[in-house]
Amino acid sequence: MPIHNKLVRDKIPEIIEKAGKTFETKILDNENYIKELETKLIEEFNEYLSANTKSDKLEELADMMELIKAFAEVNDGSLAEVEDLRQDKASKRGGFNERIYLVEVHDDNNKAD
Repeated sequence: MPIHNKLVRDKIPEIIEKAGKTFETKILDNENYIKELETKLIEEFNEYLSANTKSDKLEELADMMELIKAFAEVNDGSLAEVEDLRQDKASKRGGFNERIYLVEVHDDNNKAD
């Protein structure tokens, strides 16, 4: 029997049960839940990096969005609030659409006299 020891989506136990298998789960306290959300986000990000097709990459992004939603909720927020903050930041500082790669900044005001 495989041991997983990882955070899973809410319906996974139901899916396992419908497959005629038994399982063991536990409910995490808040501290461990946040830690496991962090671990899961890293796992999903690594899966995104390893994905080779557009559909696989988009699926991994969807998984990361679900985790971002959970992070917002444990911080007494919502995905809508995160999106509002994202839009505000994009309005003030821009997004990443122009693919600008900053190489160096020169401080011309500190020239030696």
